[in-house]
Amino acid sequence: MIKVAFITRSTLYSVPGGDTIQAVQTARHLTFMGIRAEIKLANESINYNSYDLLHFFNLSRPADILYHSYKAEKPFVVSTIMCNYSEYDQQHRNGLGRLLKYLPADGVEYVKTMARYLLGRDSMASLAYTWKGQRKSILDILGRAAMILPNSQSEYQRVVNNYPGEVKHMVVPNGTDQHLFIYDKNVIKDDKLVICAARIEGIKNQLNLIKALNNTPYRLLLIGSYSPNQFAYYQECRRIAASNIIFIEQMPQQQLVKYFARAKVHVLPSWFETTGLSSIEAALMGCNVAISDKGDVREYFGDDAFYCHPASTESIFAAIEKASQAPVNEQLRDRILQKYTWKQAATETLKAYQSVL
Repeated sequence: MIKVAFITRSTLYSVPGGDTIQAVQTARHLTFMGIRAEIKLANESINYNSYDLLHFFNLSRPADILYHSYKAEKPFVVSTIMCNYSEYDQQHRNGLGRLLKYLPADGVEYVKTMARYLLGRDSMASLAYTWKGQRKSILDILGRAAMILPNSQSEYQRVVNNYPGEVKHMVVPNGTDQHLFIYDKNVIKDDKLVICAARIEGIKNQLNLIKALNNTPYRLLLIGSYSPNQFAYYQECRRIAASNIIFIEQMPQQQLVKYFARAKVHVLPSWFETTGLSSIEAALMGCNVAISDKGDVREYFGDDAFYCHPASTESIFAAIEKASQAPVNEQLRDRILQKYTWKQAATETLKAYQSVL
């Protein structure tokens, strides 16, 4: 039996995000396949001898990976989940964040990592990171990783374009839980109900979404909590929101089902997404999807989504309007069931492990 430690950021459960679902669901489905996959937080002490292999998440947080990969002396793979915040950082941050526009992307991530550590919001696993910096740390990890597991081919291209070098890879697409997100044709969709299920933060662009839908015939439900360092952004969202915009705290996926069942449109006008997990989940439940084309989303949705530009409220509104008027996209649902389930993701992950071991 293969035994794997999933080593994730220390805030995996306290500040849940797409990587939380990816790690939990992949581990769960690998367990169904007879693999012992255990999730460990980066600030836990780990008995490496209990495992054949380490599986890290988030290449853009290299301090954790550096520490454990050197200490364990075991083969390791990395689910890169490589976002690119630079367009948002350079053009749309406010307050002190404005200073970040003068730094290269790796410099910005270094500043953010050190800030989380100094403010006590995260632990610093590797002291070596403090003097190596972001870029050298990532190059070091890629030089030693047995394999990387990006969520798409375009994500892999971004990794090797930014950090040139030889590294084996296998694309492991993101998934959905097809036993939870079940489309029921008998539930009548509300053409004017729009949902955005995402953490409230600048990169997800809820502020422009609110501006686009304020005082329109649409009802917008923003489902999600604000990120720890984005309270001012959240307050601004609430301040400008008209009465047709409703804020709902983050909820477990099981509770999302009833909202996805009723809504005609799910919107995510982000400045960047590797996938946008809530978009595939909503699409599986018959929602039409309005998204920005920033990141890797076209690889998942192709021509089966309604695209907008995140900077333009007119473009966001137009994409939502088209999505609300179009019929439910059965073709997209079928494709997700074939290619983008957690069972499929776990199967590909296991192939990677077997190849490494």
